[in-house]
Amino acid sequence: MRDILPDLVGLLGGAGARPVVLCRVVATSGSAPRGVGAAMLVTSDGAVMGSVSGGCVEGALVHTARQVLDDGVAVVETFGIDDPGDPVPGLTCGGRIAVLVERVEPVEERLAQLRRLGDALRADEPVALATTLTERPDWYLATSVAHPPWRRLDRDVADLLAVGRSGIIGVDDCETTDPAATAEDRPRTFVQTFAPAARLVLVGANDFVRSLSSLGATLGLRVTVVDARPVFATRERFPDADEVIVDWPDRYLAEQIRDGRIGPTTALCVLTHDAKFDVPTLRTALRSGTFGFIGALGSRRTVADRNRRLREEGVDERQLARLRSPLGLDLGAHSPAEVAVSIAAQIVAERHRASAMPLHATDGPIHQRRNP
Repeated sequence: MRDILPDLVGLLGGAGARPVVLCRVVATSGSAPRGVGAAMLVTSDGAVMGSVSGGCVEGALVHTARQVLDDGVAVVETFGIDDPGDPVPGLTCGGRIAVLVERVEPVEERLAQLRRLGDALRADEPVALATTLTERPDWYLATSVAHPPWRRLDRDVADLLAVGRSGIIGVDDCETTDPAATAEDRPRTFVQTFAPAARLVLVGANDFVRSLSSLGATLGLRVTVVDARPVFATRERFPDADEVIVDWPDRYLAEQIRDGRIGPTTALCVLTHDAKFDVPTLRTALRSGTFGFIGALGSRRTVADRNRRLREEGVDERQLARLRSPLGLDLGAHSPAEVAVSIAAQIVAERHRASAMPLHATDGPIHQRRNP
């Protein structure tokens, strides 16, 4: 979408502007040729700009685009593995993609949204464009500081924007306390987010880190594993991490903080069980004031000893209060996988300012509206 945005604005805002068909990848699975958000334009005279698959299915989408131009009814086309015996085009790479094909009108409302999107991208500001997967798509633009009410989905959009994820939200039958609400209140909606993914930095190279790195990747986080021991910190041991760093964790974090790569969407989990790693790492993180979440594993005795050491290293009480240790929710977890679930659940709950209470012990809507 980013690469074809100038063309889209130019086509809709120029002299003699006519409707344009916008095709966007809204979902992928397997070895898809391009990611979610890849986009292609088809003009009324048949010109094509951009690509959604690198050439596998563009021809079929041009045919669909002509129909959408004629009747204005948006469709979601799905393409799977290429089958020589099937006349429907497929993907030779073996993946699967879903593509939203919609007509975009040259009206001021759309142009204003696209121009605001372009302004945010040029300013490198986080922004998300939500589009309902309905016959007549509705658009909604959200920034990290502004998300007015919209179709009971604005908080869902804001949540994806906060962690830098794109995806499909909405349900077929909305859950609400409003008896007059209908399924149309929360339609299935594609959210394309233009923001760096939230980070999960894991200190240590053990089985707990391996389980949490896999779960973090599933949650859409950019996962970094860092450990000073090269024999343990290997790509083979942590295949789901985005990067595996061999370095002293405190030195690595100091460099990341200095370079502005750590921010309020970064979670740090220290899982090393070794004071020579734990204390310098936590001291660096807590005194920086830049992380959104800081936690460390440990027994009650370990935590008390570590807190004493941190105080001796100059960490004050206000900074120490930000440390979540012992780390994780009380799930009775024992195995690395169970511990990973308890830690990930705490990170998610704190991100959304949720209670982490069992839902059956609460009342009211499950998806509470909370202040950003």
